[in-house]
Amino acid sequence: MSNWKLICPLEDIPQLGSRVVQRATGGDIAIFRNASDEVFALHDKCPHKNGPLSQGIVHGKRVTCPLHGWNIGLEDGHAVAPDVGSCGKFEVKVENGMVMLAV
Repeated sequence: MSNWKLICPLEDIPQLGSRVVQRATGGDIAIFRNASDEVFALHDKCPHKNGPLSQGIVHGKRVTCPLHGWNIGLEDGHAVAPDVGSCGKFEVKVENGMVMLAV
């Protein structure tokens, strides 16, 4: 059973945007919100050159890295072919309009 940490109200994350959660260890987490109000959480580093995914463009269930245009799947953190690589994925959910992150 996971413990959940309250992050923010869903409305605090812009649609097609993100919010960064800083961690003491292991790098920052980017929490994304797509046009359908689904939320996803990934390490805030592109697997290509560590670009800040939180500054990328969200489209559907993907984010495009702002540095070199790699597409990363928001559901699994994997680069979309032909690119190869992945970044860490975290459990996240919305409960009563509040975004919760598994810790």
